[in-house]
Order: sequence, then structure tokens, then C-alpha cells
Amino acid sequence: MLFAGALTTTYPQTEDPVYFRYSPDSGWSFGNDQFRARFQMEPTGAFRWLDLADPTGIILWQGSASEPSSPIDLRIDNTFINATTPLRLVRQFRRTVRSPGRGYAIVFHDLADQFELQLNFEIFPGHPVLHHQLRVRNLRGNRVFFRANDVLPYHPQIDDVEYRVFRVNQWSVLGAGRNFEPLTTTLSQTSQRVTMITGAGGQQCTWLAIDRPDHVGLFAGWEFDGRADASILRTETTLDLSVRVFGLMHPVDPDAWYEAPASFIGVHLGDWDEAGFRTQRFAEAALAPPSPDKNFPYIAWDSWGYETRIDEKTLRREADLAAEAGAELFIVDLGWALRMGDWREDPNKFPSSLRAFSDYVHSKGMKFGLHYVISEAMADSQVLQEHPEWACSTTYNYHGARSLALQHRPVQDWVIREGVRIIREYNVDWILQDGQTMVKQCTNTGLSYDPRDWNYSGDFALKRILREIQAQTPHTVWENCANGGNMMTFSMVRNYVTSITNDASGSLGSRQGLFGASFPFPPRYTDRYMPASAMTPYNTRSFMFGGPWILMNRLTDLSSAEFDFLRSEVEVYKSLRPSIASGKVLHLSARPLAGRTDAIQSYNHARDEAIAFVTRDNSNSDFYRLRFRNLRPQQSYLVTFESSPRSFTMTGSQLMSNGVGVNLPEREFGEIIYARPIAP
Repeated sequence: MLFAGALTTTYPQTEDPVYFRYSPDSGWSFGNDQFRARFQMEPTGAFRWLDLADPTGIILWQGSASEPSSPIDLRIDNTFINATTPLRLVRQFRRTVRSPGRGYAIVFHDLADQFELQLNFEIFPGHPVLHHQLRVRNLRGNRVFFRANDVLPYHPQIDDVEYRVFRVNQWSVLGAGRNFEPLTTTLSQTSQRVTMITGAGGQQCTWLAIDRPDHVGLFAGWEFDGRADASILRTETTLDLSVRVFGLMHPVDPDAWYEAPASFIGVHLGDWDEAGFRTQRFAEAALAPPSPDKNFPYIAWDSWGYETRIDEKTLRREADLAAEAGAELFIVDLGWALRMGDWREDPNKFPSSLRAFSDYVHSKGMKFGLHYVISEAMADSQVLQEHPEWACSTTYNYHGARSLALQHRPVQDWVIREGVRIIREYNVDWILQDGQTMVKQCTNTGLSYDPRDWNYSGDFALKRILREIQAQTPHTVWENCANGGNMMTFSMVRNYVTSITNDASGSLGSRQGLFGASFPFPPRYTDRYMPASAMTPYNTRSFMFGGPWILMNRLTDLSSAEFDFLRSEVEVYKSLRPSIASGKVLHLSARPLAGRTDAIQSYNHARDEAIAFVTRDNSNSDFYRLRFRNLRPQQSYLVTFESSPRSFTMTGSQLMSNGVGVNLPEREFGEIIYARPIAP
């Protein structure tokens, strides 16, 4: 039952049709020119998933009839509603969603009319991805508790072949060997299982991909910042996918709604890079906020090179040099305020006021960024002195602060007021939102949430805070930093323009973080902080590929030669970032490690342009054979190097098969290689 599908490998078009079709006999068929998804109601009234197919109808992944599955899978008190539950179709209608996507809703009642279930679907032109979210209204006359919810319950049929499951770790401030390592597990026997712990402070990103021998693959992601436990279990006849909200115990009053975390599932033809590319393009089209402007991702400077020992005089000198070096964003990190929780500038550090310094940064042609910790406060801060009950039952030890019970509605209201005030008072363009484990285990009693429901309520609280502040200050954009890249979720993608990956982990660590994070997430969601480092091609080019490049060097300590080199590297970064931002990431080598050479490439289909970074990390060889990927075989390309005057004219076929030699003259060295099309 291996299906030789006709899924196209062409790149998404801009005007492809999207359709939602229904008939009582055949059920629902949703799709576009890339794929088709089908669902139906059984004679019993149960609603189940049938299959995912290519645009011509050739089935790629088929749902199991003996073990049916459905996007509806939850427990309410002691009532289970899933793919075997009889339902009554109430109505269906088209929904307005983010353009150019199209939405459709199907509404069911259970047969006892205790619950209304609204299943919202979204499809976007050119993307082989089905996005869905479940909303449930309590029609009972009493409060109920939602006690379990699987947001990705799919059981595709399988054959007697091997299936591979791919996922990516998050980063951990505690080390534990976690820096976006890609993980591949082969499922060849019944009862083999892959498990994942995702969300804030979890172990893996909220994404997975599955491959089979004919390379018709499946990928999926979910939008939840709290903890969700994912698994892929091989049974005798199926792969059972599951993503369950951890510890769900959410109270819902009569006539109120439960909002399940959204998720998406898609199909791809090819390797893990193709699964990642399909995911990334969908995320940009359907989830991510638009880029702030044409210059994004920015070159930025951040004050953490001084840690909290900052003052207005020092920062003005750094701002002068940052602007001269070509920086577009200047970020004042932790240490500007009186203390965490008392979010007003320290007058000893900013005698002219922080607003005056913000105006100075703007006068230099840069955007002004500010570090803000929404989830922490010092024990002696005014807010915790007045409201000691707002301290979370678990403290996460972020720079000595107490964690706040964000699940409590008054805490959210206070954070929203403070966030809006800070942005307006200091004229902030960019918020570096930091903290430790943004969805915290807070089991306080006597507050506005059920302490058993801290996980779901914490996710909701974070979303509400971001939504409310951003609605009131729409011109300010937010960067995610959960004390490093340990909240890598597709909910994060919705709420931030970028995210830190690994936190100031040096040149090798930067490339390692990029390597893994650039599978599930668009390149702009891989920003990297460059700590104090020598100005060499090895160091600077370890931070260029992907999202914002954020310098933490003390620019005042650089020699004139070092500063000139930095300025020239900044110009290189600005020249290549538009191509990489919308390009396909191709992992040309194994994961970067000390003692070997690593390579990564971007291919921009619209430009027909490839950019590759090759980095020698103390390896013995001063030569690397670079074989580009995804070029047009018959097209002629001009190949140039950033650090070498050599150039070649070669066809795409030659560049992909024979490749081009890259000279790496030093044990730590980075080279950039370009392949640009030559007009006929």
C-alpha cells in the first residue's frame, strides 16, 4: 500500500484555488493545487479523517478504518468525544481568515445536546497543509472541566516497511546536551514509540516529520506554549500520532467556550529539508506577523556585553559606534530599570532619562529596543510588596527574581498596563521579552484560576498579555527570548517577529543552534547573539545566516582595523539577508562539531540564487568540496567567494554533481560562496 503520489515539488504559486466541498454521501473534501484532505461522517454519526492525497486524488496517507481518528479528541468530565462518538451535524459555513487563506467551519452537537463543537479549518494557496482548531461550547447548565485534549490525533495506515520520525530539540540554559540537535528514529517494529516533551522549558520544538521509503512524507506542528506531550506509536497497522495538553483541568462555565490549541498537518515529497521548507513557507503565509520593514532581519547591538553595568554615558558611546558600523537596532538589555518589577529607569544610570536616550538612539537612525521581563519581579519590588500573593508557587530563579503567577487575571492586567506604559513612555520600537520558562507551574490557591489547570491557563495568560499589549502598541515588535531558545513553538511564531536560538553560546554553538532550528522554523526565527569575539571571518560568519545578527561586543574596545572589518562584514550581511530570508535552507553537511568543517546553503527560487556558508572549525583539512543543491541543471551560474578573488562559470548540473573547491586557509575560518544565474 505504498502510494506513488504525484505531489508536486514545484514552489508555491500565488493564485492557486482553494476549495471546500461537501456532500452527505461523500463527506468533506478540502484542498488546493498542492493536496487534498477528506473527512466523512459514518452511518453512526462519527466524524473521522479519511486521507491526505495529491491534487489528482492519488492517496498519499490514508486513515485507518479499524482505528479511526479525528481532529476531535477530548474528555469533558467523564464524557469522551472522539472519532467513534456519534455526532449531529448542525451547520457549516465559510470563515474569514488571514488573506490569502480561506476558512471553513463545521459545527456539531453531541446527541444529548450538551456540547457544541466547532471545527475550524484553514487552507492557504500553494501550501499542502491543513490547519485546524477545535472550539467547544458548554451547553450544560453547570460548570464542566475539560480534562484531556489531543490536538493532533491522526492514525494513518502503514505497510510492512520502515518509517522514520524526525524532530528537533530546543536549547537549554542548563546545557543537558540540548542545542537544537536533530533527532531521527526508525520505527521498524510494532510497539516502537517516539515521545516528545514540548513547550516552554520542554525538550523538543513543536514539530515533527515522518518519512517512508518512497519519500512521501508527513509533517505537523502545534501552537501551544505550555507543555504538550507528543508521541508517535507504531502499531501493527498504523502510526498513531498524538499531541496531548499536559495536565489539562480547565473549567468552563455554562455557555462559555473552550479553545483548543491549533495544529496543522501537511504532506511533502523529499527529504527533511523539504519538510522544513514546506513548514516554513506555510508558517510565513499563515502564522507569522509580517516583517517590520524591508531591512528586516536587522543587524543589532545589545548591551549585555556589559551585563547590568550600564549607564547613559557608556551607551551613548556605543550607540555612536553601532550606528557607524551599520547597526539598525540598538537594544538596552537587563539593568536599565530600578529592579525587575519596578519598570522605571534607574536615575543613577540615566540621569537625562531613558526617554532622552531613546531619542538619542533614534537621532542616530536606529530603532530603540528594550529588555522587558513580563513574568518576573524582585522580592523587594513594589508590586510584590503590595501583592505577595502574586508570587508563583514555583520560582524559576531568573537573575534572583521571583516568578509571577501570570495565570492570575489581575497579574495579567498589571503586566499589560506596565508593558503599554513602558513602550509609550520610552518610545520603544522593539521589545526583547525575556524570562525563564514562560509557562510556569503555578499552583497557588485562592486566585482567579484553578491551580490544577496551571499549564493551559499559563498558555492562555501569555497569549492574552501579548495580544493586548501588541494591540495597543501596534508599531512595536517583539522578540522571543525565554532565557534562550526554550520556547520554540508555532504559537511563538504567531506572537513574535523572531526568536533567539541559543543564548550567546559562541561561534560553534551559534552554528549548531542554526543548524537544528532552521528545520522547523523560518530563517528569521533563528536570531543569534554574538558575544565578545575576535573580528575574524570565522566568528562573524558564524552569526550571519538566518535571523537578526545581534552584536554584544564592546565596540569601544575594537581597534580601527577590527572596526573596519566589522563594518565591511555588516555590509556583507545586509547584502545577503533578503535572499536568505525567503530562501530554502539546505543542510549540506552533518551537524557542526569542533574539529570538522560544516556547510549550510540557502536557495532562493525567485532569484535562482544560492548562498552557502562553509566553516572550518579547527579541522585538519584546508579544503572542502562544496556541492550546491536545488539549482537548475541547465542554467549557467557565476560562482564567487567573499574572501577569495576566484570566480567560475559553471552549470547547475556541474555545481550539484562535481561541486566547487573551497579554500579554508586557517584552522578557524569561514567562507561565503555565491552562485548567481548568468542571463542567456
